[in-house]
Amino acid sequence: MEITEKAPAKINLGLDVISKRTDGYHELDMIMASVDLSDRITVRELLDSSDIILQSNSSFVPLNKKNHVYKAAALIKETFHIETGVTIYIDKKIPVAAGLAGGSSDAAATLRALNQLWRLGLSLAELAKLGEEIGSDVPYCVYGQTARVTGRGEHVKPITNTKKPWVILVKPAFGVSTPDIFRHVDLATITHPDIDTLEAAVVNADVDKVLQNLGNSLEDVTLDKHPLISKIKAHLMARGADAVLMSGSGPTVFALCHQEKKAHRICDSIKGFCNEVYLVRML
Repeated sequence: MEITEKAPAKINLGLDVISKRTDGYHELDMIMASVDLSDRITVRELLDSSDIILQSNSSFVPLNKKNHVYKAAALIKETFHIETGVTIYIDKKIPVAAGLAGGSSDAAATLRALNQLWRLGLSLAELAKLGEEIGSDVPYCVYGQTARVTGRGEHVKPITNTKKPWVILVKPAFGVSTPDIFRHVDLATITHPDIDTLEAAVVNADVDKVLQNLGNSLEDVTLDKHPLISKIKAHLMARGADAVLMSGSGPTVFALCHQEKKAHRICDSIKGFCNEVYLVRML
């Protein structure tokens, strides 16, 4: 038996770093949304082995215990005493180290796929709870829809989002270490977007207010280290994007555009600036 699950990328419409927690993580308040740039996770049971075997089309993906996909499979096997093994193929489309939660989404898709493969009957809430043990973005990625996410990422409240613009993703030719960015966060100087107002604007389909209240506490920290991100943002805005923001800890920048023709025009204009450019829709 073979099961395939999509693993969509995410963007942060809002990301507020509130405080440093006693466990070493930061307290966050975010509005996250998935987009239709997706990896695909295919799982196949191994009846004659108990191994977890990872395969991928990407040379950037570790095929060992460091991969969140491996951790997800190992956690399911251990928790539910599964004795058979599994082969997991990661069809990689999402850029790595990009601020798009590709690895976390792969892990979440693995949890959903193995839940089906081994007929565990777990709810999304139960899978999200398991995901907390793998990574901060995994609980959100289990749901894969617009949501308000708090704590270090473990509290996920799906919200209604009826206005789904075109999204232009621009990934510079370098990665960013999320732990490194958080180490340089100065809570006294970072910006704090109004997540309450942003959530209300999303739920009420108030496009103008959504655009006015996008924000990311980590953006200035990453921009300070990587000035190219500022140039990408300026280019996208100059070409007429409705709004532009860095996703997560970066370095990917996304532009929102509610007019399809304009979105295609902006996307074409940035392709000479960066090699990894994607035009997608918000899910």
